[in-house]
Amino acid sequence: MFEYSKEILTKVSFDQKLFLKELGKALSWLKKEEKKLLLMWCLTTFGHKYGEVILQTFRLYLK
Repeated sequence: MFEYSKEILTKVSFDQKLFLKELGKALSWLKKEEKKLLLMWCLTTFGHKYGEVILQTFRLYLK
């Protein structure tokens, strides 16, 4: 599921709303360890574009 989530997020990264919607879905499916990996990957790959909203979204799901 982790690799699939990365693939989807890459495909929808052109639109912030769609990216955040898919990020939320991915976080609801993944295990805790995978969520941490996804956070690192998202910040590395899309941090320049969506850094702050990525962190806000992860704060909601990592509680």
